[in-house]
Amino acid sequence: MALPDYEAWAIFAEVARLGSFTAAAHELALSKPTISKAISRLEQSLGTVLFHRTSRKISLSTAGKSLLQHAQQIALDGEAAMEAARDTTHLLNGRVRLAAPLSYGLSHLAPVIADFMCAFPEITVDLQLNDARVDLIEDGFDCAIRIGALPDSSLRAIKLRKMEGYFIAAPSYLERRGRPKIPADLSDHDCFIYSNTLTPEVWLVTDEKGQTTNVRPKCRFQSNNGDVMLPALVAGRGIGYLPDFLCQKALDAGDLSNILPDWHMGDIALNIVMPPSRLRPARVDALVDFLKENLR
Repeated sequence: MALPDYEAWAIFAEVARLGSFTAAAHELALSKPTISKAISRLEQSLGTVLFHRTSRKISLSTAGKSLLQHAQQIALDGEAAMEAARDTTHLLNGRVRLAAPLSYGLSHLAPVIADFMCAFPEITVDLQLNDARVDLIEDGFDCAIRIGALPDSSLRAIKLRKMEGYFIAAPSYLERRGRPKIPADLSDHDCFIYSNTLTPEVWLVTDEKGQTTNVRPKCRFQSNNGDVMLPALVAGRGIGYLPDFLCQKALDAGDLSNILPDWHMGDIALNIVMPPSRLRPARVDALVDFLKENLR
């Protein structure tokens, strides 16, 4: 049995990432004919086309899309294995791709990344902020910051800390509309809904004893970003549910009140998630360790 063409798989992953044979040749310090021959060699061995080529651009075929995750993992494992076999102190260079939620990235992650860049001047950071959940393998990320309960998956996860979530409203709203006493009361109030969940129209609320109840809040404002809710909440326009890193300052200042303190919506945690392989380039381990140290 012939061994897999590991070089061709790695080149395929890089061409797919950059969307260009020329760009991949420049990135890998190879000639364009070498890149083209590697892709052709791989396509011939697989018996399928990996890219659709035109005079202007290339795009992944259906087969190419289905095989890309395997190619990316082969490239990552190969690089990590080579680094593991030698002294890694001089290997702390290159690019790390990190995904994170928008609000947390701006308020808490940005200063940590600045410190990381000072500590590791040869490592380039590609930080993408988006409240939508990215596919680490398919989108080519080395790791991601995720907030909330993690679904079952093959991803490796490191829990950094537990976050508190609060039902919150301004004192002016509570004076005008009254204070909810139980979660069911929320159906009679103007609620702010975070839409980037599986069922934003239904709130699964749990008390300190673990008893749960479903609430269908009356929506006054909906957004896929929690930060944008704060001004209207402070202005007394409704009731929201936000994690501590977004609303703690307003709570401490008295601009918002913690209502229904004995109830919460699931466990909220700050996590680092990574692809399933235990092998990672040294630069990725450096960033992960730095985040563990500075975000806890």
